[in-house]
Amino acid sequence: MEPAHHHPGEAVLAEIAPNARALRAEIPATWRAFTELHQAAFAPGALDLVTKELIALALSVIKGCDGCMAAHAKGAARAGATAAQVAEALGVAISMDGGPATSHGPVAFGYFTDFASQHSDR
Repeated sequence: MEPAHHHPGEAVLAEIAPNARALRAEIPATWRAFTELHQAAFAPGALDLVTKELIALALSVIKGCDGCMAAHAKGAARAGATAAQVAEALGVAISMDGGPATSHGPVAFGYFTDFASQHSDR
């Protein structure tokens, strides 16, 4: 029997999901407004989706938001970002945030490589 694959980014998103659903039920108007803001920010425009996901991933590292790192690592993988693009974006985050980003950056990179491998398996 093969060992189960451990997908840390998926685990983070799965852990957040039940409480996110519960909170969304309590504040539907606020959640809807945030969803609309997110959709508008990530809509096609002068920047392509890969670039927008890379910006969001770098900002997630600087903010130290594990759920955000997982979500935008997944978004970057789905959008077709390469490992080199993600690494460079994380390098910018490290240059802007210093030491804390050297802890969060590798976590975000691990999430991306995991999501990218899942995406390429399809």
